[in-house]
Amino acid sequence: MRFGVLVFPGSNCDIDCYKAVEALGEPVDYVWHTADDLSAYDCIIVPGGFSYGDYLRCGAIARFTNVMGALVKAAEEGKYVLGICNGFQILTEAGLLPGALLRNNSLKFRCHPADLRVENASTPFTREYEAGEVIDIPIAHGEGNYYCDEATLAELKANNQIVFRYAGSNPNGSIDDIAGICNKAGNVLGMMPHPERAVSELLGSVDGKRMFTSILSAWREQNGAAAR
Repeated sequence: MRFGVLVFPGSNCDIDCYKAVEALGEPVDYVWHTADDLSAYDCIIVPGGFSYGDYLRCGAIARFTNVMGALVKAAEEGKYVLGICNGFQILTEAGLLPGALLRNNSLKFRCHPADLRVENASTPFTREYEAGEVIDIPIAHGEGNYYCDEATLAELKANNQIVFRYAGSNPNGSIDDIAGICNKAGNVLGMMPHPERAVSELLGSVDGKRMFTSILSAWREQNGAAAR
């Protein structure tokens, strides 16, 4: 399985994502925002950071880069797309996921461990978790307050597109405690917490590691690849 990690001016979690995939033993490349072809990749990760300095709105400039056209095509083809933090913001700006990310209700940057409840364990990104399981995944954002209108929220619930909710304390005021959602097809996931920062005991949690092994397991099953 081949992974691509997108890099925009201002990305700062691309190395973390690269290292998390590298630990799987699978091929992974950095992909600069000027690229216009992602056909070589089975999963594309849109990492966190401050793309283009987060000027205008978070992700609003990155959304118009060359690579985003290729990303939309890859998503339509059913390839896996994982947007983390600023990556989630970029996916909403690009229309790959509904809703928007607003300023935290505290108006402060929040950076600390967070408890998440797995609401949908049937996606390619969560198949190695249990529904209802609470996991420890850190957050680091100033604009992670997920918002959508009532009709969109009802649709997300009806289609089981809410993948993660904050368990206990909601750190940013997001509607319905939402921490991550997927598209209707289930192959595009956006989340504010950082699973790539929870892949080693040295980092304080290994709960994010199963997201990456889930992706690999789903791809192998889909492609009939033998497990290692």
